[in-house]
Amino acid sequence: MHLATILFASVLSGATFALDNGLMRIPPMGWLAWERFRCDIDCEHDPKNCISEKLFIDMADRLSEDGWRELGYVYVNIDDCWSSMERDEKGRLQADPKRFPGGIPKLARYMHDRGLKLGIYGDMGTHTCGGYPGTSLDKIETDAQTFADWEVDMFKFDGCYSNATEQELGYPLMSKALNATGRPIGYSCSWPAYHGGLPPKVNYTQLGKICNLWRNYGDIEDSWDSVLSIIDWFFGNQDVLIPAAGPGRWNDPDMLIVGDFGLSMDQSRSQMALWAIMAAPLFMSNDLRTISSGARKILQNKMAIFINQDPMGIQGRRIIKEKSAIEVFWRPLSNNASALVFFSRRTDMPYRYQTSLSKLNYTTGSYKIFDVFTETALVLKDSTDFVVSVNPTGVVMWYVSAPAKLSLRQLFKSGQPQGPNFHGDENDIPHIFL
Repeated sequence: MHLATILFASVLSGATFALDNGLMRIPPMGWLAWERFRCDIDCEHDPKNCISEKLFIDMADRLSEDGWRELGYVYVNIDDCWSSMERDEKGRLQADPKRFPGGIPKLARYMHDRGLKLGIYGDMGTHTCGGYPGTSLDKIETDAQTFADWEVDMFKFDGCYSNATEQELGYPLMSKALNATGRPIGYSCSWPAYHGGLPPKVNYTQLGKICNLWRNYGDIEDSWDSVLSIIDWFFGNQDVLIPAAGPGRWNDPDMLIVGDFGLSMDQSRSQMALWAIMAAPLFMSNDLRTISSGARKILQNKMAIFINQDPMGIQGRRIIKEKSAIEVFWRPLSNNASALVFFSRRTDMPYRYQTSLSKLNYTTGSYKIFDVFTETALVLKDSTDFVVSVNPTGVVMWYVSAPAKLSLRQLFKSGQPQGPNFHGDENDIPHIFL
């Protein structure tokens, strides 16, 4: 393993290029319509689920009244199929008046009155993916100003019905246009997902200068196979992706589907844990009006959120792939702490995985451990073997509180990377979780 090398590079990269709008210094959190509700516009026969003003008001009410907002879930994001099929007489986008009778400004005020933020969707092309008016190059400034006038807080810019040349021009131009409005608007770019997500076709240095977050990969579906494909791609390409991320600039593996139909409780915990390890944006796409208590408990897990929201913003990595189909993931955190996830790809039975912290490159000392999902604590010496029982397709997730302070000077010894070395001040589990 080369944990020290990656940590050192990641810390240095945090001081490099990032979009200069001061936004999303930690991964954004909230709710997004797409995966759960798609383009349902049949409000006559399906008023509860159609893409309408009422749907977003309902979700805002749940976020503000059911404990989500206080945990950081503050964005309510409209996706495709919200607009009229025609622009107005001044060439501006407009909401479908039948489904959004108060218009987007009224919806934004509703969010802001409840301490929430409103996100909206557009497309760098002739049409959106759902066939609604897109944003061609000549409409970029008009649309950016329209969103600012509506007091929108976040903008997701998709890329259907556009080509590589238009995207190369359009995504930076939209960044400039949004900043020129004077309104702080978080900017989500789908640009890399249209080009395979990897260099040389994708320039992550440039993305960090113009976008707050970006979709690297295809859309998530409501299935465990889809979640696994995303995990495989992101951790299979982690050496490229980790240096790209940091405060104000995030890799986005797409929505949390916890609380929908496709995942078991163990698989739901796995998605939550691995998204937290990835420092991923946490946008739920589910029905908060009917969500189960089990799914809600996972999504509202304070320690998982605490790990995800760590202000250092270093994306974690997979450090071990065992023949037993157990994988281990690690993420460095502030206050000399770290997070570990033990993940099972097995489908047969719980697996008892034995290791020690020293085998995971932790240095000599006693470590305080907090189990994220069982909410139990213990103390382990680095040399002590331990066993974790990991359910099929499930995880065990630990917050590891180091006994001392991280020193970058100690990361290398005799020219070799030494792993997460700690020494100095005592570091404890955050008291809120004890």
